[in-house]
Amino acid sequence: MRSVRILLAVTLAAAPARAAAPGYFDLRAGVTLESGDSWVEAGTKYRLYGTQACLRGTFYTDAAAHRADCGEASLAVFAAFIADTRPECAPVVRVGDTLHVACFVMIGGDRVDLGSLMITSGFAFAALRADGLPYHAGYAVAEQAARDRHAGLWQFKDVQHPAILLGQAAGATASRP
Repeated sequence: MRSVRILLAVTLAAAPARAAAPGYFDLRAGVTLESGDSWVEAGTKYRLYGTQACLRGTFYTDAAAHRADCGEASLAVFAAFIADTRPECAPVVRVGDTLHVACFVMIGGDRVDLGSLMITSGFAFAALRADGLPYHAGYAVAEQAARDRHAGLWQFKDVQHPAILLGQAAGATASRP
């Protein structure tokens, strides 16, 4: 984990400076990644709108029969995308102390949504509302396509969708006296 933060800080610091478009801000060196969809910078918590990373402390079994932390896999891919693409983000909505943002990256002259990139690569999922519907319908479509292609974490038979785990946890909490 510490090595991911150091690598991210060094990589982002080494890149040439550029300014984000009006209304956007750069994901800069020095951020602390909390998960594969969230980070803290200057005391503010940010989260990619409509995405849900794999939960830390949940596991999958790889092709060599080794158990690996699903949340750490999401975080590593998120860090790599940040380092390689230098995202620009814009606020979407504040919920409590978290600012949900939409981030975009440039890949070969195309502007690509970072949440969609994480989901189509199979290292994040469409976040679901309490009623079970996705916050962003396009992300649910991207997730199903990644699942059908067995992309990223979907290649492992025992990967559990974080929405199911979060729902189970919420249900267990609600049923307690």
